[in-house]
Amino acid sequence: MIVTVFRSRLRPEAREQYLQMSARMSELAKTMPGYISHKGFTAEDGERVTIVEFESEDGMRAWRMHPEHREAQRKARELFYSEFQIQVCNLVREASFKRDGRKAG
Repeated sequence: MIVTVFRSRLRPEAREQYLQMSARMSELAKTMPGYISHKGFTAEDGERVTIVEFESEDGMRAWRMHPEHREAQRKARELFYSEFQIQVCNLVREASFKRDGRKAG
């Protein structure tokens, strides 16, 4: 699995336009081969973090190079973000826990 951590800060005046573009990119990403999931979070200080999961580097690369996504990237650099950082990572280990609600005993 390939995990991309995308950290960014929006320019305040770009928020509404960004939200429209972001909704379109979210729907488009879900159609890409190898897509697993993505989820975004915003910290109290305004930093935004999006975590994106693809089955393989090929799938993630296809998403990165999709023409509509490339245009969104261009607009993001020119209009929406005051800063951003991208980290692309290979999953080394995974563990999970989910409480099922049943009582022990």
